[in-house]
Amino acid sequence: MRDDGEAPRRRADALRNERTLLDAAAAVFVESGVEAPVRDIAARAGVGVATIYRHFPTRADLIIAVYRNQVEACAEAGTALLEGGTAPHAALGRWIDLFVDFLVTRHGLAAVLRSERKEFDALHAYLLDRLLPVCAQLLDAAVAAGEIHARVDAYDLMRGVGNLCIGAESDPRYDVRRLVRLLIAGLRP
Repeated sequence: MRDDGEAPRRRADALRNERTLLDAAAAVFVESGVEAPVRDIAARAGVGVATIYRHFPTRADLIIAVYRNQVEACAEAGTALLEGGTAPHAALGRWIDLFVDFLVTRHGLAAVLRSERKEFDALHAYLLDRLLPVCAQLLDAAVAAGEIHARVDAYDLMRGVGNLCIGAESDPRYDVRRLVRLLIAGLRP
């Protein structure tokens, strides 16, 4: 703590290094699942194993940080899409694609989140707290533009997309993106 009672700000390079570690961990989790060896993550990030443990003392700490980082990236993307001048329905479709990426590439994360471990209890609530308002904002913009029905609820849409993603990683014939595109197209008046 500083003398003025505020916590010290993290240096830009420390934040950048942490982002590099989280991106490397996310990539390794996609390829090998959340039980992948930490040495694989360290190698991908170009650091030593001790560096990973210095930032994230337990595997649970690392998994939680990766999850939160991905949720934040998805939330930030929604705002950027709306501010970038993309038509609202197209912005919603692109954001839902990112949400699908998030859902289907979490190899093993869903099982970890359903575990009995207290560290993971708040993550689903965190996802909803961060992403529901973004989805609602995208839906509201599309409704205001007359591009979709006004009776679409953000929670229902996210739940529907989430349910369509179940099993996508285990059946190569199942094209979750095609079904999600149909769902988004079906929102049109």
